[in-house]
Amino acid sequence: MAEELIGIIGGSGLYEMEGLEAVREERVPTPFGDPSDRYLVGRLAGRPVAFLARHGRGHRLMPSELNFRANIYGFKRLGAGVILSASAVGSMREDIKPLDIVIVDQFFDRTRSRVSTFFGNGLIAHVSFADPTCPSLGELLYRAGREVGATVHWGGTYLCIEGPQFSTRAESRIYRSWGVDVIGMTNLQEAKLAREAEICYATLALVTDYDVWHETEEDVSVEAVVRILRQNVETAKRLISAAVPAIPETRACGCGHALRDAIITARDAIPAQVKRDLAPIVAKYLGDA
Repeated sequence: MAEELIGIIGGSGLYEMEGLEAVREERVPTPFGDPSDRYLVGRLAGRPVAFLARHGRGHRLMPSELNFRANIYGFKRLGAGVILSASAVGSMREDIKPLDIVIVDQFFDRTRSRVSTFFGNGLIAHVSFADPTCPSLGELLYRAGREVGATVHWGGTYLCIEGPQFSTRAESRIYRSWGVDVIGMTNLQEAKLAREAEICYATLALVTDYDVWHETEEDVSVEAVVRILRQNVETAKRLISAAVPAIPETRACGCGHALRDAIITARDAIPAQVKRDLAPIVAKYLGDA
């Protein structure tokens, strides 16, 4: 059995991954359109890896423009069993400071009308999403962060907003009252789709600011975010490089069979084209089209 590939999604500021060897670029066609960019496929610390710049190289795509389905489907087509996703976020807690990293384990959705499922068009599935990230992978990332000297927090709720604007002060204060830990614009849809694709998924939330709730800190701005982001990205690269060789080649979590009892459509009612389109995800349960 071929070794599963490790996917890496780089967010704002993380557009490439040093240390990749034998790199080739792959453009992966999908039934959902084009991914954000070409995948950089190679080996990192001896393990097969594919890297994707979430916003495209040169940061060309805003959060609402991201083709989340194509991005995750592309990783599935390449053979990914694991995705490590790095993302810039604002902190909603005094004790989570800029330059800290949070290993997110929950999400709260404040986006509008984003497509966040592969299913529909005659094939329906409902996956469990109570625990939206892979706990085994999250714990591994937490240990790797400690090893490289990062200030890393295990667990936290990521509030996903639409953007591209940052929050108003009223919104920021209300979000804080909800007990969320960080705020961002991208990772929730990735987590949902990775679960449907039976890929282990974990988020490295790279804290750049205090949003606009903090009265003694400067308001969040692109200039302030980028200044902190450059330092955060270097830490994230070290963390990922430390984590990749420690990822088990055989998964022991439940992510790899998330669809086992989730498909509820009668098999003879599923359109043949939908089965073909989703074959990388559903073929082991539905057979060939």
